[in-house]
Amino acid sequence: MSEPIAWLPDGTPYSPRFEDRYHSELGGLNQARQVFLAGCGLPAAWADQAQWRVLETGFGMGLNFLVTWAAWKADPQRPRMLHFTSVEAYPVSAADLLRAAPTDPLLRPLAEQLAARFHGLLPGVHRLGFEDGRVQLTLWIGDAQAMLRQQTTVADSIYLDGFSPSANPGIWDAHTLKALARHCRRGTQLATWTIARAVRDQLAQCGFEVRKVPGVPPKRDNLQACFNPAWEPRVRAQTGPSPVAQAGTALVVGAGLAGSAAAHSLALRGWQVQVLVAGDGPADGASGLPAGLFCPHVSPDDSVLSRLSRNGVRQTLQRLRDLCQEGTDWGHSGVLEHCTDGGTGLPASWAGGPGDDWSHSASATQLSRAGLPPDTVACWHQQAGWVRPAQLVQAQLHHPQIRVQAHAVVARLQRSADGRWQALDADGRILAEADLAVLACGPATADLLPHRQPWPLQPIRGQISWGLHTADNASALPPFPVNGNGNLVTHIPQPQDPQHGEIWVMGSTFERDVTAMPISAADQAAAHAVNHGKLSTLLPASGAAMAPWFDPQDARCSPTWGRVRVASHDRLPIVGPVGPAAPAHAVGSAAPGAGSASTGENLTGLWALTALGARGLTLSILCGELLAARLHGEPLPLDAKLALHLGTERLQRRG
Repeated sequence: MSEPIAWLPDGTPYSPRFEDRYHSELGGLNQARQVFLAGCGLPAAWADQAQWRVLETGFGMGLNFLVTWAAWKADPQRPRMLHFTSVEAYPVSAADLLRAAPTDPLLRPLAEQLAARFHGLLPGVHRLGFEDGRVQLTLWIGDAQAMLRQQTTVADSIYLDGFSPSANPGIWDAHTLKALARHCRRGTQLATWTIARAVRDQLAQCGFEVRKVPGVPPKRDNLQACFNPAWEPRVRAQTGPSPVAQAGTALVVGAGLAGSAAAHSLALRGWQVQVLVAGDGPADGASGLPAGLFCPHVSPDDSVLSRLSRNGVRQTLQRLRDLCQEGTDWGHSGVLEHCTDGGTGLPASWAGGPGDDWSHSASATQLSRAGLPPDTVACWHQQAGWVRPAQLVQAQLHHPQIRVQAHAVVARLQRSADGRWQALDADGRILAEADLAVLACGPATADLLPHRQPWPLQPIRGQISWGLHTADNASALPPFPVNGNGNLVTHIPQPQDPQHGEIWVMGSTFERDVTAMPISAADQAAAHAVNHGKLSTLLPASGAAMAPWFDPQDARCSPTWGRVRVASHDRLPIVGPVGPAAPAHAVGSAAPGAGSASTGENLTGLWALTALGARGLTLSILCGELLAARLHGEPLPLDAKLALHLGTERLQRRG
């Protein structure tokens, strides 16, 4: 359940748990603007910066975030990216957040956007994006001290907020403030409304220069501080290369879901991106799938894949809403999962809590609409839906700082004399040159890796069966997608060919270590049989009625659609730097030993986003944001421990 709220006669939200107001009795707006925003020297401090990172303790009703976001929007010298990270142990409901929001005409629309995305806040890390991805709110849901120790970010400004030290001492104690100081750089500004002596002393012990300043009524004084310790702060162990100082030029090899996600995330941060496509245009490989699903994975123990998939679905939904046309390019339909193994996969702790915003037991009505008996074990994924992948790819590449080059078959990469990356064709001609190179070309990735990085990548050919909605099969096709043993996606519009109506898609096969293309008639027939078997398990009534559409001897059966994907040894994506970097050289700087990447020299500026397997629609955008966040030293879009499961470093350790 969301945190219960009481409302005082003057309309101020009140916490029964802490027996304290969420903000000043004179209103929280002045406090947010003067104590926190102005107290950290904003907006002046962020003028003309590439990014600005705010870290807050105590999200509460989100007022500090709304005020900071509004200031960013109004500032012509605003940074390209605003990152606002906030720790919150007890998130309120979206309805209460909106009820508490100010009526200010500049803030109210922002509050409505926030409330629309403020759901499913299970313990962990949640990334909410606004302003087409240029304002990023990262919520760390959990105990403040624990989250500050577990997560990694560097803050430029700190809002030290929360209920009073007497009501909630844990958020102000020495251990929490020490953990907070680990997220500071020298010069980080901190602001808070309390001047409690214990807080001042503990901040000073953690390396802050503390001063009292005139307060915002009813407070006589407030507190401001600057992180400037007399000692040299211990730097956290860093995974991967140092963050780049600024955006430059980038080349991305591959224009499918992985390549377009990486290119778009880089372009948002100011990179000039050239995307190299081997074929006629984007999405010419596995990402050209007629339709697919984005859907969370569930497991009783809330496994790594389950948590990753929720982060991925949230990012996918936000990107689709920002860039694509709902109803034609994608649909937030929900997905029914038929649990053919007999278990729902749902953690027991989810019932009645924020987990229900994600997935819950299917209703009798949902089962009936899918043609399943009322005693069928199934769950309903609320935050899930269908996508036409090629439309998403095109939308992500349609950015003024992205240029797509077709018929650019990359045979190898090398570094130039000045340390830039060059993509060469089979004849040795330079196709593109840039400060940064990203390998996002699926099965072709292995051939472009340096020989000393032999990653265990497995090609997997997949085939789907598909067909048109007709009067003959209308009653056999459910009104929403069904997942489980394979997946059935129905009612997919064809706006480019409206006279042929909607299509359905069923699959896919998993033909490991098979790469043969084009696909033979015999292999297509075998794939139809596999897909029909999956449909018959998933929806027995549909399987029986749809049999002719899977029989190659029947005129209603269409040829399969198939492509080759690639997966890692642990079936998780691979995101990160390809190899160790030479610390003395930044991206774009000269490096010794320039030449072919295969000779084992400095690999600074060579990154990869690959091995999405069958989960590209769910995980590609999350992976693109993770790549950009690591590259720029931003707050990560997911839990730091989860990020380790995706990093390239795990492959180097394995080797």
